[in-house]
Amino acid sequence: MANLRDRLKRIQELKKNEKPRVKEQETDDYSILTENGWETCGYKVLRREISVNAPFNTRAELPQPLAILVPDLAGRSLPAPEDFLFFDLETTGLSGGAGTLAFLAAFGRAVSGGKFHVTQYLLLDYPGENDFLEAALKEFENERSVIVSYNGKCFDSQILKTRCLMNRIKPPVYRHADLLHPARRLWKNVINDCSQASIETRILGIDRSGDTPGSLAPEIWFEFLRTGETERLISICDHNCADITGLSSILAAMISIAFDPVDCEIHYDLERLALYWRGFLRTTEQLKSGAQFDNLRITGDRLLRLAADKNYPYAAFVYAVDQMRKSNFEEGRKRLLKIANGEFPQNVKSQALRALAIDSERRLKSIEEALEYVNMGLELEEAGVFRRSEFEKRKERLEEKLKS
Repeated sequence: MANLRDRLKRIQELKKNEKPRVKEQETDDYSILTENGWETCGYKVLRREISVNAPFNTRAELPQPLAILVPDLAGRSLPAPEDFLFFDLETTGLSGGAGTLAFLAAFGRAVSGGKFHVTQYLLLDYPGENDFLEAALKEFENERSVIVSYNGKCFDSQILKTRCLMNRIKPPVYRHADLLHPARRLWKNVINDCSQASIETRILGIDRSGDTPGSLAPEIWFEFLRTGETERLISICDHNCADITGLSSILAAMISIAFDPVDCEIHYDLERLALYWRGFLRTTEQLKSGAQFDNLRITGDRLLRLAADKNYPYAAFVYAVDQMRKSNFEEGRKRLLKIANGEFPQNVKSQALRALAIDSERRLKSIEEALEYVNMGLELEEAGVFRRSEFEKRKERLEEKLKS
């Protein structure tokens, strides 16, 4: 095995040393790319750099609730805005198999002066892949960087790792914040589609009309290899750049929500965030002390109450139960009764009636009242088999109590 490994290494080194020099004719073929800001940075590899206005305040300290919205940032101190490194690949396929490679990589970072700097690397043909990877990997060298992607944990990072291993290059190790699942929590129930482009256009109002769909990337690169035509290749490069700047805008929206989720102007799924916020604080042990936790808890309570006041069903029930647990019995029962008698889903109404029956029996010592709520629960047609069985058993027990 060791001899085979050594032979493969020697063959690879020979191939690398025998690379033909780029011919003048090839340079002419790609002149339209250089006119669009691309320059050579390796064998069959081009690079270009673009600066645009940053979508977030590059000097502001990030709000602590951002670690709730983006759990990948929890457990450690939040990075500085300039330490975010936005990352996106265009590849020859949508699978992560060994036959799929990346031909275009984009990296974005906030820089001084309120600017957002994008660097792209373009692979012009298969023999340049090693140089393409080595050029791109230099972007990961800053140990403070936090990589930001959209579905990058499942796709982009896996493609990069696979291609590095196949080229005998050590894959980079980095802290990674994937915005896909946070975006789904905030907007899945709002627009029913959590593709990056949909969030940019329908939530953030970004104009991407005329953009080349990323799904065409494989077809466009293979067409370029066959014909040398660069017009469509340039369009997919522009799409890749727009993806990076759009990704930074999505994080900027999450930062805005984290600063003030109650009065934020960005539309999002209030109920889902309120319930997730509550669950996050209840299960994250390292946050359960100090002023920082108190501030997060206060904001979370405000968020949950706002969702309850807006009659979001699950938030309304959870908030009512929380009031009961805090011994705010009058407030809690008032809200539970509102759910039991109002226009709420029957599974939520059944939970409210169960809570009222338990409180009436145990705290108020009123068996008759508890039995009334149980009977109301049995009248619900869609309470579910489990809940109906529970109400029947509770009714039987309460009736026995009345007899004794």
